[in-house]
Amino acid sequence: MPEQVSVQEFLESRRPRRADAARNYDALLLAAREAFAADGAEASLEDIARRAGVGIGTLYRNFPSRKHLFEAVYANEVRELGVVADQLADTPPWEALTSWLRRFVAYALTKKAIREALEGEESDVFLACRQSMYDAGRPLLERAQQAGEVRADMSIDDLLRMVSGISSVAFPDDEQRDRVLAIALDGVRARG
Repeated sequence: MPEQVSVQEFLESRRPRRADAARNYDALLLAAREAFAADGAEASLEDIARRAGVGIGTLYRNFPSRKHLFEAVYANEVRELGVVADQLADTPPWEALTSWLRRFVAYALTKKAIREALEGEESDVFLACRQSMYDAGRPLLERAQQAGEVRADMSIDDLLRMVSGISSVAFPDDEQRDRVLAIALDGVRARG
């Protein structure tokens, strides 16, 4: 995928045009995201097809290899992060940023499984996704900084690395993960 192709263009180029085929494609992406978050990169493709309510042949018709499925799920997650960022544009700055970061945590759980499967491979899809993700979060961070609610010395890269680090740790339950994230975000707040 050439660098000038956006995440949205990548996804549109892969999604079938026929309505029924597009529904199956979307169902497979959702099922794969859930399976990767729950079972990691080794989630069964047969289970993903079953969760989506389609046959394994439909899965392979849409995603000829596991890598194709990983890339599509990853790109779709990043696209959704952009949609969430846009939806939060009119929300108060701190609330917008923390809401987006909580969604980022859910994305990071899926990302972890995919990254493990691809063993750190940096495809053009992943590079485009990283840029898209930073482009979605940067305005939220900058707006919170301009409102005096977030430390001025923090970049989007700093923030996403911190939250990614929290997301990569195994927690016994979501409640503890949320509590640790809240503690970390307290350190992001501007002190006046």
